[in-house]
Amino acid sequence: MKKIVLCFIILGFLFGLSSCKPREYEVKLDGIAIEQNDDLYRVYYEIFVGAFSDSNKDGIGDLRGIINRLDYLNDGDFSSGKSLGVTGLWLMPIMKSPSYHKYDVRDYKSVDPSYGTLEDFEELTQKASERGINIIIDLVLNHTSVYHDWFRTARQAVKDGNMNSPYLEYYTLVTEEEKIAGRRYYPFEGNLFYEGNFSDQMPELNMDSALVRQEIVSILQFWFDLGVSGFRLDATKYVYLNEHDKNIEFWNWFMDEVYQIKPNAYVVGETWSPDIQIAMYYEPFSNFDFGMAQSEGVIAQTANSVESVNGFVNYLNQYRNTVTSVRADAILQPFISNHDMNRAAGYLSVPDGRMQMAANLYLWTFGTPFLYYGEEIGMKGSRGTENTDANRRLAMLWGDRDSVKDPVGSSYSRERQTNGTVSDQKNEPSSIYNHYKRVILLREANPEIARGVYTPLFFENYHTFGGFLSTYQNSTVGVFHNTGLTEIQIDLSLYTTQAFQVVRGYAGQGTTSLNGTILTLSPLTSVIIK
Repeated sequence: MKKIVLCFIILGFLFGLSSCKPREYEVKLDGIAIEQNDDLYRVYYEIFVGAFSDSNKDGIGDLRGIINRLDYLNDGDFSSGKSLGVTGLWLMPIMKSPSYHKYDVRDYKSVDPSYGTLEDFEELTQKASERGINIIIDLVLNHTSVYHDWFRTARQAVKDGNMNSPYLEYYTLVTEEEKIAGRRYYPFEGNLFYEGNFSDQMPELNMDSALVRQEIVSILQFWFDLGVSGFRLDATKYVYLNEHDKNIEFWNWFMDEVYQIKPNAYVVGETWSPDIQIAMYYEPFSNFDFGMAQSEGVIAQTANSVESVNGFVNYLNQYRNTVTSVRADAILQPFISNHDMNRAAGYLSVPDGRMQMAANLYLWTFGTPFLYYGEEIGMKGSRGTENTDANRRLAMLWGDRDSVKDPVGSSYSRERQTNGTVSDQKNEPSSIYNHYKRVILLREANPEIARGVYTPLFFENYHTFGGFLSTYQNSTVGVFHNTGLTEIQIDLSLYTTQAFQVVRGYAGQGTTSLNGTILTLSPLTSVIIK
């Protein structure tokens, strides 16, 4: 009998320990209701699938791993305060490929077996949609893998002397005399060479071919039927290498085909160029705004107090005006880092609050911002002396025994990851993870920020303080930032006739208050007032 009693005592003790486990901190907005808008103004989250979450314990992230993490990304209920709150996912290439990065496609109508199946993908799009999440996938059209059946069939046709094979027009094949200066060519068969500007493993498709364009339309239909909302287009200026007018003509044709299949499709292009050139490519579709990204971009420069907040606001306004002069309904795509760049937490300090300020700056702007997975927990990763992009695509730090491993070729040590895991941060109210949750939630609660008409305000003699008004559907909010280390107190009536009544939310290291027209804003803090 004594043994039985002792067992119950031990079980009771263990139950008491488990019941005392801290519950995940929930970010709540008191008295502010949120209605999710089903439009293109979303917060997207970029995922390198192979490094995100592993469902089958083989060390490689997969589609079912993303399914298992959907509640982390968005549980479908903003009022719960439990999830990150993103409303879109961009999946880096998922199609069959011989490489870890999968930017050399073997089959455009497939899922790489290491990531799962087409059935897994369809389930992912369905379950994401139930939570209000749209999914776009990487579409790499300017080149294929040398292992693609189109390329292999074309090569075999030349070997067999079948120069009438239709597959010979699928690729940019030239003789020695036909080579164009500044482009890269590799031996094909016979006296022919193929163009491969990225690698000898990535032959360029011939977009002048009607057969290739028919294939592209078929690929679009295939993925739309599986539930994608649109695409991220790789290397848009390389379809015709740096021939921008021809590229834009091609992409206009492409978007006509997209809209015939899915009128509300969302497409974003990678045109990694100066702002004035990016703006040209806004004619067919939205483009990532590279001028805002990386350590020298306007967001990091402002968050680190190198650039003034006034300068940041004016840049946003001028750039937006430039882009909308090309296409009136254009939507900006701000971001601070992606899979081809060093991670932002390497040049924006999390302990000093600079990474948090960068989040405020670009998530509380017009358009559709993009987060890179792990950004919300301050993950680090840079090419380093090994010069490998695998170091920028490291395994997500869940901290819960997820078996996902760093990709092949990476060399960035775990000891350099100093900001902790999801598990470390989710119960800590002041963590950067919970900061991101709050910033995204407040963005959703104030639809004027993403969709409105901006009125920049100029605060003379202020370097670390500034902001703007944004008006949408007859409602105006003010967004103000203090990137400095001292409190700001300012009479807004000296700068605008707009009357404000209430603080709609703030995010940062301190607090804020509005007393009549007097705004008081703590260091390294941003505020939304109405």
